[in-house]
Amino acid sequence: MTSKPAARDRLAQAAFELFDERGYEQTTVDDITERAGLGRTTFFRYYRSKEDVIFPDHDLMLKQVHDRLASAGRPTALVTISDAVRLVLLHYLDEGDVARRRYALTSKVPVLRDREIASVARYQRLFREFITDWMGEAGEPMSLRAEIMAAAVVAAHNHVLRRWLRGESADPVAEIDEAMRQVLGLFPNPAAVPDDGTAIVAFRTSQDLQTLISSLRGIIEG
Repeated sequence: MTSKPAARDRLAQAAFELFDERGYEQTTVDDITERAGLGRTTFFRYYRSKEDVIFPDHDLMLKQVHDRLASAGRPTALVTISDAVRLVLLHYLDEGDVARRRYALTSKVPVLRDREIASVARYQRLFREFITDWMGEAGEPMSLRAEIMAAAVVAAHNHVLRRWLRGESADPVAEIDEAMRQVLGLFPNPAAVPDDGTAIVAFRTSQDLQTLISSLRGIIEG
């Protein structure tokens, strides 16, 4: 015998059905509770508004990301960032069709899209703070680098997530791992490069080796 869905799930299912049938703006909390066969008191036990039915529990997800980042040692910081991003992606994958229906709604309803953007900013701020602590230096150059790195991390996650939501990715977990490898590869570990060390940059040139060496010697000695 199939068990009856939990009240929270029944409310969410009813809400998405009504949003599809009538539109988000035309659906009320009373409509949702009536469709779910539950009362308003039950609705507000789980959700603060009909908006909350649509979105995942970002507070819980942010805490999970924070806890994962907080467990990192300095040498494992980059790996930990990748793990934290994967945690968020896996949550959406576990939601399955609910995540895709949410994506369709937020693409059409401006107020929902604005809320989604605000949620993304919270993740980016969390990664920025972690990266700033990891780099261990203050000042505007490092602050800018941390901001750029955090934005790249979030952008990589969102790129892979949206590909999956649109049905374009058969293996989003493998894609997020590769995306994070590329993103984090752009930013060397500052602890691995001594401030007074020598930086060696590899590049292609049409000059022959002896001419190149002569040019480099002139730069160093000049």
